[in-house]
Amino acid sequence: MSRSRPPVVVWRSSVVRAPRERVWARVVTAEGVADEFGPLLTMRFPAALEGASIAQVPLGVTVGRAWIRLAGLVPVEYDDLLIVDLEEPRFFQERSRLGSCRVWEHRRELEALPDGTSRVTDLLRAVPRAPLPRLLVRLIVGTLFAHRHRRLARHFE
Repeated sequence: MSRSRPPVVVWRSSVVRAPRERVWARVVTAEGVADEFGPLLTMRFPAALEGASIAQVPLGVTVGRAWIRLAGLVPVEYDDLLIVDLEEPRFFQERSRLGSCRVWEHRRELEALPDGTSRVTDLLRAVPRAPLPRLLVRLIVGTLFAHRHRRLARHFE
């Protein structure tokens, strides 16, 4: 993380009505990630991941640029995707650079619950490139991930 500015930290957790293995199979795919962003935003994985999943990329190697687009057309953000740790089907850890952030860390954990459901937890740390108010960054990231959790839960209902 940056020494000059402390990271903005956001945490989101929710329960999804599906076994961990089914949730994992969804959250590591381009289709699953794109659906979580939808319908207003879309995210397209880098060409190097075409037909593959996050679980299949080499650790510690930037696999390319994932674009986030408004209405599927207008680029609003990019993610130079780098997975640094992964244990299937428990978690993955991303440490990337975004257009808006010098540092972007995203850890997604999936916990199998006794009733056959899964707890999905996202921990995010961001160091914005621009001197944006921390509250604004926290609001944007928190809103996006609350939306992603709702979309993921809805998929399994």
